[in-house]
Amino acid sequence: MWAAVRQLTGRHSQPVTVDSIDANSLNEHYANISTDTAYTLPPFKHTANQEWARDWVTDFRMFEILDSLKSTSTGLDGLPAWFLRLGAPVFCKTLADLINLSISTSVVPRQWKQARICPVPKTSGPTEPSDFRPISVTPVLSRITEKIIVRDFLYPALTSPLSMLSFTDQYAFRPSGSTTAALIALLHKVTEALETNHYVVVLALDFSKAFDTVRHSSLLEKVAQLDLPDNVYNWLANFFNGHSHCTRFNGSTSQLRNVNASIIQGSGVGPVMYVVDAADLQAVTPGNIMVKYADDTYLVIPACNIDSREREISNIEAWSCVNNLTLNQSKSAEIVFTDSRKRRLVQPPPPLQGIARVTSLKVLGVTVTEKLSVAEHMDDVIKSCARSMYAISVLRSHGMCTRLLQQVFQSVVISKLTYAAPAWWGFSTSADRLRFETFLRRAARSGLWESVLTVEELVDDADERLFSKVRYCAHHVLKDLLPPTSDSQHNLRKRRHNITLPEKKGHLAAKNFIIRLLYKDTY
Repeated sequence: MWAAVRQLTGRHSQPVTVDSIDANSLNEHYANISTDTAYTLPPFKHTANQEWARDWVTDFRMFEILDSLKSTSTGLDGLPAWFLRLGAPVFCKTLADLINLSISTSVVPRQWKQARICPVPKTSGPTEPSDFRPISVTPVLSRITEKIIVRDFLYPALTSPLSMLSFTDQYAFRPSGSTTAALIALLHKVTEALETNHYVVVLALDFSKAFDTVRHSSLLEKVAQLDLPDNVYNWLANFFNGHSHCTRFNGSTSQLRNVNASIIQGSGVGPVMYVVDAADLQAVTPGNIMVKYADDTYLVIPACNIDSREREISNIEAWSCVNNLTLNQSKSAEIVFTDSRKRRLVQPPPPLQGIARVTSLKVLGVTVTEKLSVAEHMDDVIKSCARSMYAISVLRSHGMCTRLLQQVFQSVVISKLTYAAPAWWGFSTSADRLRFETFLRRAARSGLWESVLTVEELVDDADERLFSKVRYCAHHVLKDLLPPTSDSQHNLRKRRHNITLPEKKGHLAAKNFIIRLLYKDTY
């Protein structure tokens, strides 16, 4: 089963052999990237309560955490997850006391700050260190403690409004955040701006090695503004101080090297820390909007603010310099979205110098053209699924049973067909949808798809589940897109919600997820 999944997804367990690269050269490369030449030690808060608070983690909660550990890589401390899970009844009290002591005294054990980098190839034929993505394997106990810090303290802090930090435009590494939510927000804001503008420019910004170069001092300054206990802030400051890593490649392991930058890819607090670090990156011109998914940043500029593009780029470069990041303009892109019905009346602005202008943009895995069409994306999905179907047929010819083939089809092909569908389904045409339906019917005839559901019914189900979460989750990332609830005492039409129906000003607005679901089944 797992061999089939690796074959379909392109993941291979065979080591990559590159004669000119070894573990030491890779480790040196990563250490140089994660070195801040202007490093300053982040300050600690001296008002922290040093009393040992035993109620951070109870024995029973520790047992539940250990008992539900999944198989994962073992860190340099040599404590495997299976061993901790097996001994959960015996270890839970001791480990709960250890983690409580660590949080209360703001001390992170030295072994928890040592990571082993496992390079993952970014290309099919890597030839140099930059072709590998550094993924840090940290100790299991460190990851457990970090996730407790994130769930109990950092996630609640992200919901508190702050004057200098804004998390409303960030859709990654937050509760209820997802690529689907980010796509919905971006398309919603673009179509909303097109109602009053002839065109809308979107800049897709690329930051080089963003996660690996974050400056600790500026990051901890922003963390200090969050509503966190002082000892938790000090724990985070101690966590980022004195980190080191080694690299394992082709069976050999390098020596440990100290690093003083990066958020430690593979750590539990790293993703949320980047959210905090990017929270003060905002548009400087009123009317311009940013949509972020981790380091994927999209700047929406309506036609009325087209003269602000250079000013916005200068602001982003200044922010990058302060945070030890680099805006890579050669990998950034600019696209001009227009209403296809008014395209002849639109005179697009001149392109920005240094940033390529494109006619289609791949946003978080979904290709959108300048006419707000997703036909190209759906065509790519069909081709990708066809390749997967060929792989499944090879597995069938080698004797894999039907039940396992159906599981592979469900996890690979159906996931591709419906990926982020609530965001882009409204922008698809009936002809493109028919291609999806034809593909699924062909799979059903071959015995790979047992369900009677069509692609449209699968998307409708995904729509309903997401819309329900948006309505009933108080801090959902898409909550701000919902109109206010109606306080009318009379109801002439039966509806499934009490949300005020916004006016549909144009045909583009009706394609958005929120508008589609608000007007669905109204009668």
